[in-house]
Amino acid sequence: MDVDLIFKIAAIGILVAVLNQLLVRSGREEQAMMTTLAGLVVVLMMMVREISDLFDLIKTLFDL
Repeated sequence: MDVDLIFKIAAIGILVAVLNQLLVRSGREEQAMMTTLAGLVVVLMMMVREISDLFDLIKTLFDL
């Protein structure tokens, strides 16, 4: 796993947390929840790509 991936996920988490707090304090709880869900989806899509690469590596490693 690349260190850049960890930094990208951390940056997305920090950005989503700040946006969430700003939106909650301004009374926009629905948009805060949507922002959190959007951040979660982005991170999950990044992880799905990495897991797919891992499975491809395992397949080639064991000649499956």
